[in-house]
Amino acid sequence: MLLPEFSSLPSEMKNDEVKRYYDILSKKKTDLFFKRLFDIIIALILIIVLALPMAIVAILVKKDSEGPVFFRQKRITTGGRIFRIFKFRTMYINDNEKNSQVTSGSDSRITKIGHVLRKLRLDEMPQLFNVLTGDMTFVGTRPEVERYVEKYTPEMYATLLMPAGITSMTSIQFRNEEEILEKADDVEKAYIEEVLPQKMKINLDYIEKFNFFYDFYVMILTVVKVAS
Repeated sequence: MLLPEFSSLPSEMKNDEVKRYYDILSKKKTDLFFKRLFDIIIALILIIVLALPMAIVAILVKKDSEGPVFFRQKRITTGGRIFRIFKFRTMYINDNEKNSQVTSGSDSRITKIGHVLRKLRLDEMPQLFNVLTGDMTFVGTRPEVERYVEKYTPEMYATLLMPAGITSMTSIQFRNEEEILEKADDVEKAYIEEVLPQKMKINLDYIEKFNFFYDFYVMILTVVKVAS
């Protein structure tokens, strides 16, 4: 996973704020290389090891409600590139097209099995295939949908210098995000004006701290927090 040339970035990312973070990452190309190598090896191993559990979850999703097993949605990754994220479907069919792209804990769109999968983050297992293709990485900024990326400040675009991540310090600190949003009168507004800026601040801090071993720390912390 090599850092793209700054000149090849989309126009919205060519600003002084992004350049500052770009310069930080340009000094960590060895860490970026081993990060990508790690992603490929571990993703392959986990896909093999988790093949049976994923098959069981797929059956449970199919039996729980009508619709496809997988949920695929356009998200934004490195350099503002659009990709389709893989997840096990946790919502009733057609309800994913409603206006809000964020959910609260009591959201009626979530299926029975969906609540369990989301709590344990098992719905994200298929993202191993996204990691394998290079659209995602194990540790990085959680991928947003295009409508929220359009709300980014110039500095926030720096989070798109690296691939979208399965987990991050943001995921850990906002692991109860649905419960937080449940208290809001307007979930969409609360996410854009309150939650998103806080998450982006943590994501930008990650870029500054990034190194191969720091990613290990984030992954271990993720397992500990999900299990607690």
